[in-house]
Amino acid sequence: MKSITKKRTKAILIDLAISKAVTACVEYFLRKKVKNEAFHALVTPTLVVLWSLEYAQLRKYCQTIGYKTMGLTLENQDGSELTSNQIIKRLAYRDTLSTLDYLKNRQAFEVQDGAILPHDQVSGTVVREV
Repeated sequence: MKSITKKRTKAILIDLAISKAVTACVEYFLRKKVKNEAFHALVTPTLVVLWSLEYAQLRKYCQTIGYKTMGLTLENQDGSELTSNQIIKRLAYRDTLSTLDYLKNRQAFEVQDGAILPHDQVSGTVVREV
């Protein structure tokens, strides 16, 4: 595993821990309004908390708290500012089809020493060390 890939793994674990804490708080308030358990099991942790937190941080700072802690930043491959479409496409692909890419061809999963993973290729982004 390459250096950037290790840092990315640690960063996502940090972001997941933060997301879990926020999910617990959000779920406490949503339980009073939404009684559907499937909503609390699927929608709250993924869309409401993880994706919205990550989207907001990437849109404003090009980093999540985990990326900042690990000294990483997300950039557009052509050097321009990240777009909302790129971020959403990256999040959706990472949490759905990217796993299949890993299982299909594990050796080709990392490109440029872990700076580009399949969800980065699809969205046109690259992770760099700060």
